[in-house]
Amino acid sequence: MSAALKQDTSAISTLAGAPEDVRRKLEKLDVEQVVALGFAPASARETEAITETMANVVHIVRRLVETQRRESLEMIVEALVPKTPPTPNELKEAAMLARARTAVIGSGDWLTAAQVADMAQFSASNPSAQPNKWKRDGAIFAIRHHGIDYFPAYALDAHTGYRPRKAMADILKAFGAAKDGWGLAYWFMSDNGYLGGKRPKDVLAADPQRVLAAARDELEGPLHG
Repeated sequence: MSAALKQDTSAISTLAGAPEDVRRKLEKLDVEQVVALGFAPASARETEAITETMANVVHIVRRLVETQRRESLEMIVEALVPKTPPTPNELKEAAMLARARTAVIGSGDWLTAAQVADMAQFSASNPSAQPNKWKRDGAIFAIRHHGIDYFPAYALDAHTGYRPRKAMADILKAFGAAKDGWGLAYWFMSDNGYLGGKRPKDVLAADPQRVLAAARDELEGPLHG
């Protein structure tokens, strides 16, 4: 039986015939993948029908794969895009938050764990170990920015080898879960009425107990209003 060749616009080529005929035809085909099917003795008409059927199957499989790919991509996009557009108030809040964080980061108050370890002359083999332990123990807080923890320089006491100021633990305990790292950063760098308009970070070294009192007043204020 001679080999029969059909090729459509989708670059699907089908060959049918005796093995030696098909082998010769394959050498002339410019294709990347080949699928071969072997049959017991069959007529030319049966072989032709099977060949056409296989070409149609390939078309169907390709369409299914493409459809599934598009559906998967659509699912990913839907997961990343908010279900509803942000409201004007939410956009305003996001802009204010972005400005506040920019002010915090740009204040120059922040040190990485490695910088803290260098100032405190800790071991260089694991510089982040001690600052992270301080954070876990509630002796200091940190803000997380682009996957990196930054510690406030004003919370470290140069007179004790750049260890956390003793009052920090009491201040952080007073706030508890009421403020996260960023919330604490905003509070320490904001003008405070209880402190006569001064910022807590500027008063911390000279009068830590007054800063502690300001923290407690911050929490009690809404209850008194």
